[in-house]
Amino acid sequence: MDRTELAAAVYAASHRTGRFTLRSGRTADEYFDKFRFTSDPALLAAVAGALVPLVPAGAEVVAGVELGGVPLAAALSLRSGLPAVYVRKERKTYGTCLIAEGASVAGRRVAVVEDVVTTGGQLLASVDDLVREGALIEAVLAVIDRESGGRAAVEAAGFDYRVLFTMSELRDAAGG
Repeated sequence: MDRTELAAAVYAASHRTGRFTLRSGRTADEYFDKFRFTSDPALLAAVAGALVPLVPAGAEVVAGVELGGVPLAAALSLRSGLPAVYVRKERKTYGTCLIAEGASVAGRRVAVVEDVVTTGGQLLASVDDLVREGALIEAVLAVIDRESGGRAAVEAAGFDYRVLFTMSELRDAAGG
């Protein structure tokens, strides 16, 4: 499927209307339920395929931010051949006590992937955790940018931000 068809499919699968409180604390009258596109095998494979060209050539690892970025990182790992790591929002207090599970990030060039970005708050907190673990962040990827300050925050923090779709692009592809 081409980019416009993929955008329309993501929109159809995940767009919801109503009253929603976002992680940022903001409220919205529309919501993109990432689990609707990451739980559909065909759609997840198509999204991962479309993300592959956004991964910088020098990346050695893909990192998915808990929870929505985890299936994306796994699918992107399968499509790109790069190992995956899964970044927790909080370090475990038992077992391995790791913040990042899977491949090692220490001294490696990492492409971080997130599902939906609003302000970028949790995304940047997870990127900071990876940096503290020794990761060299090559780029931050998002499937959907809500166009609510996330790009500015990620770029102000000094990271290359690459987005598959903005909310405007999804609406346009869906004919709305």
